[in-house]
Amino acid sequence: MSAPLDIEGPAAPPRSNGELVFAEPWESRAFGMAVTLYDAGVFTWPEFQAALIARITAWEAAAEWDEPYSYYGLWLAALEDVLTSVRVVSTDEVSTRARSLAQRPPGHDH
Repeated sequence: MSAPLDIEGPAAPPRSNGELVFAEPWESRAFGMAVTLYDAGVFTWPEFQAALIARITAWEAAAEWDEPYSYYGLWLAALEDVLTSVRVVSTDEVSTRARSLAQRPPGHDH
């Protein structure tokens, strides 16, 4: 099984010459986590696509953007949304882990 990635449209990942493009190591890790969890049957791809499109749409609709557009930032947020909706993790667990990772010294990207 492999994730049916969109080639075009709002949920389509960035590509260059047909190949996926990742600007930072964490982006490819977030991508890999989503595809692996989908392959494991944790959620359906339409569930993930809907969450990703909702995140992109919300970012586009924001009157003032607090952060620049980050496809994989929105991808990761959508993954968190799906995992909490199917009760794999709780919102509190995600928040606690995010705070813990944010407190690590610079240069720790893993």
